[in-house]
Amino acid sequence: MPILDAILSAITYLALCFILFLLGKWIHQLFHRNIRVQAELVEKDNFAFAVSHVGYFIGLLLAIVGAVMGPSAGLFDDIINISAYGLLAILLLNLSILINDKIILRRFSVYQEIIEDRNAGTGVIEGANAIGTGLIIMGAVSGQGGGFLTAVVFWVVGQVLLIITAYLYSALIPFDVHDQIERDNVAVGLGFAGALISIANLIRYGLMTDFFSWQESLTDVGIDVLIGLAFLPIVRWLTDKILLPGRSLTDELINQEKPNVGAGLIEAFAYVGGSVLITLCL
Repeated sequence: MPILDAILSAITYLALCFILFLLGKWIHQLFHRNIRVQAELVEKDNFAFAVSHVGYFIGLLLAIVGAVMGPSAGLFDDIINISAYGLLAILLLNLSILINDKIILRRFSVYQEIIEDRNAGTGVIEGANAIGTGLIIMGAVSGQGGGFLTAVVFWVVGQVLLIITAYLYSALIPFDVHDQIERDNVAVGLGFAGALISIANLIRYGLMTDFFSWQESLTDVGIDVLIGLAFLPIVRWLTDKILLPGRSLTDELINQEKPNVGAGLIEAFAYVGGSVLITLCL
């Protein structure tokens, strides 16, 4: 019966995704053996770690969704393809976090800031990094016409573009982003996190097409990212003028005794919202 077959297939796919999610959780712990997850979450109530950990779970979910998306090739073939690309996505996600910790947040120890200092600003960026990477992997492993090689190459391209975004954002902002984050400035961390996720979403959009040629795929991604990078300073200016009329975003973030976390959240929303609008209009 077609309906019964559809139900059984849906249950199979759901169970497979759940298994991949558990594998992703286990592999993440292998990559971070020096962190006692249960102790940080329950015994120490470490909010900074909770934020970064949930960010990883969101990124993991996005990566697995990328492996599941696409037309069915039959239940048996689907199980093989989803399992293979799901495992690849999990591995790439964890490698990305390690790489970006050493490059994007290179000026301090992420472990020390999150585990020892409980720096929520660093936790927010760590979580955003995982979400952004999950979006990139979603685009890299989805679509037709490619394979493992194209997925890995697109992941590498996405990581390079994400790192470039981090450098350009730090250069555009009129204060030392890393210094503010190291001072536990959650507001600045939120803004930075929004910028990373917004560009990652544009990379995802450029990659989520069927693969025909390297030139066509890389051109699509390049155009989307260039539009996003050009839009970042415009979005920040519009945030000042429209979402925070009569106020200076920089003053709200760093030039007062207690940084305005709400202003940082608004800045992050503006970046992500602008990214969503761009993908709808392209």
